[in-house]
Amino acid sequence: MAGPVPAVPALPDSFTPSSDSVYSDQFGFYSLDSNVPGLSKVILDKLNMTNYKEYRAALEGKGRVGFRSHKEMFQNLEETFKFCACCSKLSSNLPDPKALKRCIKCLNVYYCSKDCQKKDWSLHKKFCKMLHKVSIDRLVEWLVHTGDLPFPTEAWSQPAKDIRCWDDWVSMQGDLTPRLDTILSGQSMTDLWTNACRPRPEEAELRKSVWRVCSEFFSRSLTLGLGIQMARLDPYSRPLTLHLVGAGHNETLGARTTDMDELGRMFPGHQGLEVVMVGPEVVQGPIMRPPLRAFGPRGKVYISAYKGLYHQFWEEVVEKGEATKPDLVIGFHPVMGSRMIASLQYQSFILCCSDAELQYSLQILIELEIDVKDTGANPFSSQKPEQVQSSPNKAPSYCNAFYIYFQGLLETQQEE
Repeated sequence: MAGPVPAVPALPDSFTPSSDSVYSDQFGFYSLDSNVPGLSKVILDKLNMTNYKEYRAALEGKGRVGFRSHKEMFQNLEETFKFCACCSKLSSNLPDPKALKRCIKCLNVYYCSKDCQKKDWSLHKKFCKMLHKVSIDRLVEWLVHTGDLPFPTEAWSQPAKDIRCWDDWVSMQGDLTPRLDTILSGQSMTDLWTNACRPRPEEAELRKSVWRVCSEFFSRSLTLGLGIQMARLDPYSRPLTLHLVGAGHNETLGARTTDMDELGRMFPGHQGLEVVMVGPEVVQGPIMRPPLRAFGPRGKVYISAYKGLYHQFWEEVVEKGEATKPDLVIGFHPVMGSRMIASLQYQSFILCCSDAELQYSLQILIELEIDVKDTGANPFSSQKPEQVQSSPNKAPSYCNAFYIYFQGLLETQQEE
């Protein structure tokens, strides 16, 4: 007879979000354990860390995530997805830790028994195909960090106003086959599938995955360009400064000073574009440099970053004349600092990852009596579906899927 199932480990104090926490991943760790008790501890173990403080230190550049090989890295990544998608039990909480079996169709979710799999199928079948894409994309995404992605792009042959969706953008790129062939046959792609915990997908699947991963990368630049046009700003008449509020790991981990070059190609011959990423979760790297005090170089996109909250950046840098005031403010995380941004009277956008997030954000903005000008679906939304790790059988989200355009407070508030 098997021994008693070990108790689920308690949530460490360092994971519990405090009321003044500014770190979204701290809430993320808490959420993981709310859905799958003990999952946050598994993730830390697989990162060779003992607590959340070490995790934060690594992101701050004060610690290291050490793996002996690529195989160990990918193996440990896969281990963080090993829990029953039906009953939420981790392998360590099962009488037989090897009882977890992966769905053979999506190769993404696990079940501890046939009973759990059958019980969950009515829900899982709605998302199985999508989760199959996610399982490939999260591995292919590694090629962004190796420098193999994104693929190189062409000069814009049409004005930005005529490029209204991804199909229009792709039409300017010419034949992508040689560029994709180089990536698919490259050493990094070979190393990836040599060390990944699954067989290499068919070439057609990999091509689609490479496109989806690249779409997320290019979505940032194209979405900023869309915002410039909607705000009726003219990058040909004068330099423009854009503040990206709430920038975090997704935007700054491994970021390069050339990451927004597609924004420059969008407006060939522009007078200079400055992008300042601001947020408490900004990661140290090449873009961590002072913002511009005056006009930037013509035809170039200058990226800088500030680690801290937006009101701190405004008080400590902008008001002291050490940074240019913005022509446009873009919020990556809904509602964060919206009231303060609105009070500054600058044209602003908030980007949302799902319709539910859009509706929630709109409700908050209305309660804050902010003057919302427009909302809608972003034609340059990322095409890469995002899975909720601890609750996979849910509709996916997509980075930059929706926007909210606002400026200032409603007139009644301004009069008061």
